Amino acid sequence: MFDVITVGSATVDTFINTGNQLFKKSFFKTCVIVPFGTKIVIENLKFDIGGGGTNTAVAFSRLGLKTAYIGSVGLGTNSKRVFDLLKKENVDTSFIQAEEGRTGFSVILDASGHDRTILTFKGNNDTLDYDKINKKDLKSKWFYFSAMLNKSFETQKKLAEFAKKNKIKIAYNPSSYLVKKGAKYIEYILKRTNILVLNKEEAGYLVGKNTIKHTIKKLLSLGPELVVITDGQNPVYASEGKYLYSIKPNHVKVVDATGAGDAFASSFLAGIIKNGDIEFAMKMGLANAQSKLADYGAKSKLLTYKEILEKIKNMKVIKQLR
Repeated sequence: MFDVITVGSATVDTFINTGNQLFKKSFFKTCVIVPFGTKIVIENLKFDIGGGGTNTAVAFSRLGLKTAYIGSVGLGTNSKRVFDLLKKENVDTSFIQAEEGRTGFSVILDASGHDRTILTFKGNNDTLDYDKINKKDLKSKWFYFSAMLNKSFETQKKLAEFAKKNKIKIAYNPSSYLVKKGAKYIEYILKRTNILVLNKEEAGYLVGKNTIKHTIKKLLSLGPELVVITDGQNPVYASEGKYLYSIKPNHVKVVDATGAGDAFASSFLAGIIKNGDIEFAMKMGLANAQSKLADYGAKSKLLTYKEILEKIKNMKVIKQLR
């Protein structure tokens, strides 16, 4: 029996530090400007394993939970990198589908003082096949769903039904390209979701922009039992319907934001699994997200359970009637 099984993408991430060569100010915001016909010398190059499925699997495992990962990769060197990383982190890899095709790949353009720009190739991340998953061994207390598209999204819907029939709880962290399709597009999963975690922008796409209380009320009406909304350096909010919880992030120097959302969502769920307390879970989520922001890559600064308990000692959550 697993504590949690993550279902999501796996990618090889390439971080390219371009200094300020590609980032220019336009009238509205900073944009990436690519001058054609030129050669650009980059300042640094770094490889890592990313993707919402593997990021969260590693976070859960480091926090002491028995964890497995479900996803789809290719057969080449990049797929081996995914397997090697997960095995090193004590994540069960027996559900991974390794087949003809390509492992997901991302190029992350980064510059000091700016948010990153990601060029992503989904590859086999879009081809996860429900019929090829060994359901006999699919025994877990929780499923954690990160965003998936195309055939893999249909597989997640089938896994959501499997979870309902087998009394497995679901935490769901959809991305902007899913919620932009509207609540109806993901309602099959939402109605079977216990915990929904998303950022303020994603919440706006899903139910429209409004006050935080009204937004949470509308999100809860879609099916989840508990809703959590993050907003960068602004307060994080959570509600199960009766109470509204909030916690304010500390100001931290952001080296790389890649995977911070995954760190928060997975650590929040880990807190719920550990002791069922929303306030404790919010502190865990925030502590791990802020730790991750301090280095490149989605996994390098993820904390162990012992480390995270030290980080949350002085954190405070505000609780009020909703």
